[in-house]
Amino acid sequence: MGLAIQIASRGEHSLISEVHDGLHVDLDDPDSALADILRQAAKTPYVGVLGCDDSTVELAARAAAQLGLPHNPPEAARLTRRKDLARTHLARNGCAVPRHWLIDLERKLDQQIADIRWPCVIKPLNLSASRGVIRADNRAEFHAALAQIRSIIANSGDEFEQQHVLVEEYIDGIEVAYEGFLEEGRLRTLTIFDKPDPLTGPFFEETIYVTPSQLPDAVQEKISRRVAEACCAYGLITGPVHAELRINEEDVWILEVACRTIGGDCARSLDQGNFNLEELTLALATGKSVSTQPLEDARGVMMIPVKQAGILRRVEGLSEAQKVEHIESIDIIMREGHELIPLPEGNQYPGYIFARAETPDAVIQALREAHAKLNFVVAPVIRLQRQ
Repeated sequence: MGLAIQIASRGEHSLISEVHDGLHVDLDDPDSALADILRQAAKTPYVGVLGCDDSTVELAARAAAQLGLPHNPPEAARLTRRKDLARTHLARNGCAVPRHWLIDLERKLDQQIADIRWPCVIKPLNLSASRGVIRADNRAEFHAALAQIRSIIANSGDEFEQQHVLVEEYIDGIEVAYEGFLEEGRLRTLTIFDKPDPLTGPFFEETIYVTPSQLPDAVQEKISRRVAEACCAYGLITGPVHAELRINEEDVWILEVACRTIGGDCARSLDQGNFNLEELTLALATGKSVSTQPLEDARGVMMIPVKQAGILRRVEGLSEAQKVEHIESIDIIMREGHELIPLPEGNQYPGYIFARAETPDAVIQALREAHAKLNFVVAPVIRLQRQ
């Protein structure tokens, strides 16, 4: 695209040259990070600023606003990255969201949870990839889940996020992921991913995404409408939109609407000819016109789940898995010696399996068959403690 990229991060010790040589900012101090970005912009003018995950979308919006570049309102970006603010704001604007409660962990719980219905889902306020998300079916499970989540959020850089969790009513139903983008306030749908594996808890580890969706057209239209309503309520006007929704007989319920692309390498499942999601996102961030292409076949990706904690020693069965019909590629991104941590504490997948076929069912079958041939060999983790 003819763009020079500068990465702003806290990665001054990174072994990756683009990160090590980039702009080093303190993401726990947004005001100082913004000042650093603006000082650098005075030396090297930018044509766009892009936040690549939930933790940076608000900072990117603030920087782009200061520089007069395409951006969402910073307050809108903030709403998308804080689950408690998002739920309250969407409910106030009449959007379909689950009943929810903000719990202060520093106060006695009895009165705070008196109205909670079982089952419920407890979530940290600002973590992704289902990290720390736990279902509780009764009070005993609720208190056990809180104890587990406390340790996960203890190192949050934000004191409020350390001391609070979001609790919401569990919605039984199928779950989908939505991918689209906003251009001058108009939402355009790229695709809807079905999630064929049930996500019922107690943890919510996502595995297979497959598109095109096999849901009825009327349901897909309602999904897009619900996402558009949320974007309007937030005040989002430009850039990528990723959403998670649950569907039952009562409604299509919003679980999340974020002003970023789908996480990890999953976006590669949308690559088509001269189109990919990254170029579209960069075009929107720099104010250029965008074009899209409909998918010509069924696509799917499996985020390989972590089934056993430990130090990765090797992955067996890779060559056999790659030979499965319709498998495009299998990418193991964690290397030997890396610690594998299952949910709810973990937030990384060891790799991705990609498939293409004529039908979604053929894609799903290929992904399952390839995954069954993989064996992740791990060694136990030894942790030393000083007495």
